[in-house]
Amino acid sequence: MQIGIDVGGTKIEGVLLDSTGTEILRKRIPTPKSRGYSAIISEIATLAKDLENSSGTKCTVGIGTPGTMLMSEGILKNSNTTCLINQPIVADLEQRLGKPIMIENDANCFTISESVDGAGRGFETVFGVIMGTGVGGGLVHQNRLLPGRLHIAGEWGHNILETDGPPCYCGNNGCVETFLSGPGFENDYVARGGIPGTSASVIVNLAAHGDQTAEEAVQALLKRFGSALATVINIFDPHVIVLGGGLSKIERLYTEGRTEVAKHVFWHDFDTPILRNKHGDSAGVRGAAQLWSPN
Repeated sequence: MQIGIDVGGTKIEGVLLDSTGTEILRKRIPTPKSRGYSAIISEIATLAKDLENSSGTKCTVGIGTPGTMLMSEGILKNSNTTCLINQPIVADLEQRLGKPIMIENDANCFTISESVDGAGRGFETVFGVIMGTGVGGGLVHQNRLLPGRLHIAGEWGHNILETDGPPCYCGNNGCVETFLSGPGFENDYVARGGIPGTSASVIVNLAAHGDQTAEEAVQALLKRFGSALATVINIFDPHVIVLGGGLSKIERLYTEGRTEVAKHVFWHDFDTPILRNKHGDSAGVRGAAQLWSPN
């Protein structure tokens, strides 16, 4: 059996899958960020042990977390749970669990899940897209993750889209993430004269009911989506693209957004499927479990 743990900023979720990918058990606990690194490691280990005890057998353990793994040292970089940064998370968890673990960026876990038994099942190469609090991605070929030499493959969110764009936490300006994330979309709406604090879903609904400012923001989102994603397609040429994250619920991405992508792809007859994810918020934790032996 396979155990997956998804470490988020507010919750740590665990799942137990059998050999067919069927969910046997799921548990969720708050992330003890206020108590620091040691407390988080302790909670992850306890959750994994509880799931394994419930299974009645030995299990593999995979971990998904925001940020980028420096695999040579087993430490995490760029995590929004900042107390995890530069800590020996792999060694500490393996010591507590008494077994090897696998750990990956949450977008990579999402892509594995959607490739193995989600919307990307049956496609040779899958590019998984996260458009949520941030923008990330992962690349999977024949159900195997392609992490790249520096383990940053799929990080399209930090390609510069507009040099005069908003500052990004990574130190650059105008990254894809500053426009195509939920906060980026909402900030762009406010910059156009919209009401501060309006959520992405409300902006989309306002646009559907004729609000001009909201419609301008949505049109800008679709155009930027087209330009940014076409760059990925021109380089990787995946067989399918699966969208995840909160903004993936915007239906216009799959119609007008696709049209915008086609304008920039270096091919006259663009036919790459752009699909909504199958597993939703469960994709990350399922993909973590499937890190060991995707089918």
